[in-house]
Amino acid sequence: MEIKLDAVETRILGVLIEKEMSTPDYYPLTLNALINGCKQKNNRHPVMALSKEPVLHALETLRKQHLVWQIMTHGSRKEKFEHNLIEFAGFSRRELAILCELLLRGPQTPGELNTRTARFMDTLGIGVVELTLKKLSEHEKGPFVAMLPKRPGHKEHRYTHLFSDVDLTEDAFEPAPVAAIPRTRVSIDRVESLEKKVDDLQTEIDDLKMQFLKFKKQFE
Repeated sequence: MEIKLDAVETRILGVLIEKEMSTPDYYPLTLNALINGCKQKNNRHPVMALSKEPVLHALETLRKQHLVWQIMTHGSRKEKFEHNLIEFAGFSRRELAILCELLLRGPQTPGELNTRTARFMDTLGIGVVELTLKKLSEHEKGPFVAMLPKRPGHKEHRYTHLFSDVDLTEDAFEPAPVAAIPRTRVSIDRVESLEKKVDDLQTEIDDLKMQFLKFKKQFE
């Protein structure tokens, strides 16, 4: 695999997978929803403070690599974005769930991945997670994941995605904080619902501005 993403591109790809799997009714994402998803404080490591410009630049790079598409959906006045990973490499839902967690939170053990992917589907079980990681590491278009050396005093290996440059000879990564494990699915859905309402309100404001300008021109 020749694709190497920077930190912003990696975050965007992870967010698009996450939103498709956790809140499909609000997917694909508008630019504002995508930026808000990248800046979330839950299920992210590290937390990022991103503005519009770097996100737009990263989206353009991802589009050139055919990892993300920009589309217009029926009934929407705003362009939206979706990932193209299924067409890109034929990933299964199970593989996407694991890649999503690695893209959003960095290197993790099979046990951590088993716990954290439960927000997308029924718990896979560590055996299934390990098998899926093996498939991703041996993928014909990959490899997409790799096993890191064990940290001193730890029994389990951690795995990392290979969408960005990784030094596999030195385990220099800090583990994703356990405290960042999602509290409940209800709280996640509530946040996503509020983000959607904010996005809809902005659209209504834009429409009202346009109507006012048209009305004003009648008297000029």
